[in-house]
Amino acid sequence: MVKQLPGMFAVALPGASVGYLPDWLRAPDAEAAFDALMSEVPFSQHRVRMFGRELPAPRLSAWIGDPGAAYRYSRVRHEPLPWTPTLQALRERLQEDLGCAFNSVLVNRYRSGADSMGWHADDEAELGAEPVIASVSLGATRSMRFRSRTPNPIRQSLALEHGSLLLMAGQTQALYQHAVDKTRAPVAERINLTFRLIGPVSGERLADAAQPDRT
Repeated sequence: MVKQLPGMFAVALPGASVGYLPDWLRAPDAEAAFDALMSEVPFSQHRVRMFGRELPAPRLSAWIGDPGAAYRYSRVRHEPLPWTPTLQALRERLQEDLGCAFNSVLVNRYRSGADSMGWHADDEAELGAEPVIASVSLGATRSMRFRSRTPNPIRQSLALEHGSLLLMAGQTQALYQHAVDKTRAPVAERINLTFRLIGPVSGERLADAAQPDRT
């Protein structure tokens, strides 16, 4: 069970478990983490398959984790790169604060308002039925949108600030999708870290798991 952090408030999404803490990292610590990650992380631009074509993803990314914590998304299997000092320190703090384990992190770098993340849910088989996703935002504030997977979707938007922590657990991924839209407004760079726990996947579960494209 995930610990409740002082100052974290619940995001109004019926049936989901989403909490937001705007100042999980103090401003100086958030600045130091952002600067360190810009130099430590070997970002690359992976490709996604859309409508029979391979296209460059509209952001830079890196998959970091323990040995064996491979992850399949956008129909591509990603083998983990080694932990950097800053990512390891953030993982240890999250595990202490939340009382749960993480063995991997997806690092996304949004270079400008032209970079984005399409609608998706973190519901891959490797994450289990009710994954705990701890999302740390550094740099420019960007808005994450949520929509329910219903005929008349419930919609919600949340501005993710520098140094903030967004926690998604329970039925959140089963019931909702989320996205970060492009914006024409001038916006500086942003780094987002989504810490996860990758588990073993049976052949049957992997075959049954939907693997949507993410753009």
